[in-house]
Amino acid sequence: MESSNFLIFFFSCIFLSSGFIVGAQDSPHHRREETGNNGFRPTKMYVFGDSYADTGNVRKALGNSWKKPYGTTFPGKPAGRFSDGRILTDYIASFLGLKSPIAYIWTKFGVKTTKLQYGMNFAYGGSGVFDTLGNVLPNMTTQIGFLEKLTNNSICTALGLHSSVVLVSLAGNDYAAFLANGGTDQGLQTFIPLVINQLSLNLKRIQKMGATKVIVTALQPLGCLPRITQSSSFGQCNATLNLIVNYHNLLLQQTVAKLNNETKSPTFFILDLYNSFTTVLEQKGDSQGNLKFETPLKPCCMGVSEKYSCGSVDEKGVKMYTVCSNPKSAFFWDSSHPTEAGWKAVYTILKSSLGRLLQF
Repeated sequence: MESSNFLIFFFSCIFLSSGFIVGAQDSPHHRREETGNNGFRPTKMYVFGDSYADTGNVRKALGNSWKKPYGTTFPGKPAGRFSDGRILTDYIASFLGLKSPIAYIWTKFGVKTTKLQYGMNFAYGGSGVFDTLGNVLPNMTTQIGFLEKLTNNSICTALGLHSSVVLVSLAGNDYAAFLANGGTDQGLQTFIPLVINQLSLNLKRIQKMGATKVIVTALQPLGCLPRITQSSSFGQCNATLNLIVNYHNLLLQQTVAKLNNETKSPTFFILDLYNSFTTVLEQKGDSQGNLKFETPLKPCCMGVSEKYSCGSVDEKGVKMYTVCSNPKSAFFWDSSHPTEAGWKAVYTILKSSLGRLLQF
């Protein structure tokens, strides 16, 4: 295995590239009328996790997701998504026949209850199952607590959760924090089971609150993210890092199988981001041939030097990043996150399995 210094560099970059200083197809305006023989008809969607699912919870002072050029494809300006446009949350909501649920942060500004009809998004970019940036970001346990509080206040109900789909995204920030705080690659092998165990506790808690359909993401191939492939001129993925990811995903599969056995019903489902990412990167496009990514490991938006990242400006406000001419031709938007087109390509692969998993 490669040196721990390399792993610390990698995971620190993943954490920082979430936009900290330390979203295609349109969503339909109607719900599905038929959802399968079991009669399950989702009315809402609740979301927990990190930047792969966050649609605006991170404060503007913390996230590059609120800076130009983020959001240029959708909605046309920075709006809190870590991409040029729509992200995983938006595509799953579209699949369910729902609009993307509103970000939780808006409840602090007296948002009308009618805005809650499609559920709520509690995900915060940069967060994990444990604290990743002190108490600045709410970890997943805290995020679930936000929903619990709304349920206690009768803003959300157990019945509503029963007829909802819950998305849980975990993209690796716990590992970033672990290594950035002095953890080693050997220690990481011990830490991964702790992350999975805490995730398991969180999933159980969500189920006990009334959820019957919970989608949890497998970890994407971290070794293929641009921050790492930059060292090979965006030519190849790092196999060592992807082996670590495979260990995480193996434990996740075992945990989900155990949870479903305990509940005696198919409540929990794994969304395979690892294979869907890998397939798109290898094919240099989507499975239908509608999207083409000539250099799939190279991001559309990147800093002019290693000192800067997408969205960076100097002390005079001059932008210190470059943006490709056509984001639709790039799979990755920045050093860690897909473009809207990238997420759409991933979604086209996941769509059929989503239908089977949720019995649509």
